[in-house]
Amino acid sequence: MIGGEVGLNELNRRFKVMRPTTTGDDVGGSSVTEVQVGGIVRAKVSQPAGVEQLEAMQAGTSFAVIVHLRPTADVRRGDHLVALDDGDDLRVKSTVLPSEPVYLRADCEQIQSEGGQP
Repeated sequence: MIGGEVGLNELNRRFKVMRPTTTGDDVGGSSVTEVQVGGIVRAKVSQPAGVEQLEAMQAGTSFAVIVHLRPTADVRRGDHLVALDDGDDLRVKSTVLPSEPVYLRADCEQIQSEGGQP
């Protein structure tokens, strides 16, 4: 990725981008639902260290995952990235666009249901 924009051949995963949206109801309350934003985005997902995976499985919790996307991808903090190939659910914790916008980095948390495998 250094020296140029991230190439399509490096973006080997495809995700739906789901964004929480708040809607009001007729009695003064509101509800939050997730809606798909735009089309499918392609990404490169860095694998977490084996020890992180093991500790997360033992604790029944999540672990950090770094995702690289095209710099124009509409991905924001709070979004969920849902993988089309295996259904991985990644919650975007933060995004970083470097000073030379060759990629968008999303620091994510992998969400695992109880008893789930990474």
